[in-house]
Amino acid sequence: MGRLEEKNMKEEQIRSELIFDGRVVHLFEDQVRLPDGKTASREYVRHIGAVCVLPLGEDGTVYCVRQYRYPVGEVLTEIPAGKLDSRDEDRAKAAMRELREETGFTCKKLTYLGDLYTSPAILDERISAYLAEDLIPGVTQPDEDEFLEPVAIPIGELAERIQAGEIPDAKTQLVTMRVVDLLRRRAGGFA
Repeated sequence: MGRLEEKNMKEEQIRSELIFDGRVVHLFEDQVRLPDGKTASREYVRHIGAVCVLPLGEDGTVYCVRQYRYPVGEVLTEIPAGKLDSRDEDRAKAAMRELREETGFTCKKLTYLGDLYTSPAILDERISAYLAEDLIPGVTQPDEDEFLEPVAIPIGELAERIQAGEIPDAKTQLVTMRVVDLLRRRAGGFA
C-alpha cells in the first residue's frame, strides 16, 4: 500500500465558528473540504500549549506529583507539567518554572525531548517535554488552586508501573519511556 502525499491528505477550512470561549480551552466547529472534494464538520479544542518535565535525580529517582484530576475523577501520579502563560512563552523557561513550582527543584541541565499531542483528533494542545538533571533542591511554589503531593519513585519502578497499567497519564508514560531509552543509550545499551 503506497503512501499518500501530504498535499493529497490536507483538509481545507471553509468556515470556522467559536462555540465556547473559556479561560483555558476554546471550542470550535469548522466546516472543511476533504481531499476528495466532499465537506465534513470538525469539532476541536484549542489550547495555549503546555510543558512537562521529568526531574531525574543522580540516583535514578524521578520526582513526580500526585494530584486530583477533576475531569477523570481520580488522583493521578504525574511528572510536573503546566500550561504556558502565553503562546509565545519560551517553553524551556516554562518547564523550569513548572519544575520549581511543583517540586521545588531547579536544575543545571535541561534536555528537550520533543513535543507530543495527547489527543490530536479533538485537541491542538502541544506539550513540550524535557528531562531535568543535576537537580538543586528548593521550596515548592504551587499555584493557589493546586494541591500536590510530591512522590519520589525510582525510574525503573515508574517504568514497571507504567507497563502494569498503573500510571494512566499519557505524558508521564511517554516521557518516562523516552528517558528510560535515553539512559540505555547513554550506557551503551540498546534494548
